[in-house]
Amino acid sequence: MLAVSGSKKQRAARDRMAAAAREYADLGWPCFPGAHPPAGGDRACSCDRIGCPDPGAHPVSAAWAHQASVDAGTIERWWDERPQANIILPTGRVFDVFDVPAAAGTIALDRIEREHLPVGPVASFGGDRHLFFVATRGAPVDEDEWWSCHLDCSPEDVAETPGMRWHCRDSYVVAPPSILPHGREASWLRPPSRDPLPDPLRLLEVLSDACEDALL
Repeated sequence: MLAVSGSKKQRAARDRMAAAAREYADLGWPCFPGAHPPAGGDRACSCDRIGCPDPGAHPVSAAWAHQASVDAGTIERWWDERPQANIILPTGRVFDVFDVPAAAGTIALDRIEREHLPVGPVASFGGDRHLFFVATRGAPVDEDEWWSCHLDCSPEDVAETPGMRWHCRDSYVVAPPSILPHGREASWLRPPSRDPLPDPLRLLEVLSDACEDALL
């Protein structure tokens, strides 16, 4: 009986991941399968790299940037083949993401609420960081206007704003309800909708201040 119950829970978790990927695709957000924590054993990541630098938080293939899709059939096939796969969302296409420490994110959300500032979807990455989804800057003519980082390497912090990462062109984020090592997961604090995303430069100011306040 316990085995049957456990099997139902595993199926429900897999179905939830595939359903979420379909919902993102319906919003026009390209998706790609990501690595995940294995169900058993002592490894933190399903990939074959020893000492994976980002366990459960990177694409399953280096071709993610070219293959990410909103096609319902493609997404159905991917999650049929990899039912436990986490969900990767490329940035710099439909949206950019400001990625800040959770303490700074909480400060920013309080200010946003007090001042009635525009805000889009906000996710928690394992309780450690907050992800703020904003309108994309795409590829500005002036390359100095943006910086990007990759989760699958040593993350780049911006010297002027310690702790902040800006995911735009050539980067990605791990989307809810992806499962992370040690029982953590990505979850929505403010779920996505079809409303227009906020201007990134206005929110950048709020998040920069919040990062500084979190250090005090």
